[in-house]
Amino acid sequence: MLLEFDSDQRFWQQTVREAVAKHCPPALVREVVDRGADPGPLWKLYVEQGWTALTDPADAVELTIVLEELGRATDPTPYLATMTQYAPLAGAAEPAVAGAALFDGIAAHRDGGGWRLDGTAQVLDGDRAERFAVATGAGVFVLPAAAVTARRIPVFDPVLHVAQITLDGVRVAESDRVATDSARARAAALTGLAATGVGACARVLELVVAHVRERKQFGAPIGSFQAVQHKAADMHVAVQRARALTYWAALTASAGDPRAPLAAVMAKAAAGECQALVFRNGLQLFGAMGFTWENDVQFALKRAKAVDLLLGGADEHRATIAREYRAAVL
Repeated sequence: MLLEFDSDQRFWQQTVREAVAKHCPPALVREVVDRGADPGPLWKLYVEQGWTALTDPADAVELTIVLEELGRATDPTPYLATMTQYAPLAGAAEPAVAGAALFDGIAAHRDGGGWRLDGTAQVLDGDRAERFAVATGAGVFVLPAAAVTARRIPVFDPVLHVAQITLDGVRVAESDRVATDSARARAAALTGLAATGVGACARVLELVVAHVRERKQFGAPIGSFQAVQHKAADMHVAVQRARALTYWAALTASAGDPRAPLAAVMAKAAAGECQALVFRNGLQLFGAMGFTWENDVQFALKRAKAVDLLLGGADEHRATIAREYRAAVL
């Protein structure tokens, strides 16, 4: 399985990077946070550019490229939840519809000729989704936003939307149940979170390298000090390792490889380990500046930390990998 981009993928990466740099600069992120600017026009741009049409598993690598660049930019739109959680679970291509997914916490019970859904879950972008895909023991159900109660929860990433979703005796028809593979959908969600985390960590590293080249101490750039170089090198290695595992997960998904679910778990674990090291070293290398609101590094750090916590942290996924390994050995 080739782990290098071909010429088309490199061109796609460059195209996406330039578009994101132009339309989602740090100034826009600050406008969203400080003044409540509407990211709707940016979402509309993604739809017009065809980025929301990357719902076929064969497009997994191209989608991952987009997600990494949006993670780097701290994207304020519902793209991540829609493309990597709702679309794989709903099993339907709805390019202009923002969606969210509930993977856990909801129970389904027979109710006459239909079903009744009950439960509560914390969901990425649940407060601004137009459609919901709900995974239950009885299958996956697709619902309109009007069928649920959503309340946004404040989180430390000020750009990220997380909401508490409540379904209280919601009645749905048998026709609302769709035949999708929840395990594969969850793998797509984990890979998407990993790609976002990799992009955010790469942005932190980029800002750190620029800072240590300019910041001087004792008449020399602090980047010339060996201790600083070691920390930056460790960050680079962690980012590259997480990136390699994330794209391997995307490749297995695009090829229909049975290892795809495990590859996604490995990618999510690696991205979580990466953000822990990048967060620590990044703040240390920036010094007191790294704690200020004026420093853009905060947005990338918070996004990396947030996506690590969604759908399980690194420890949980390492435990899954260990169980899979032991089962294979025994």
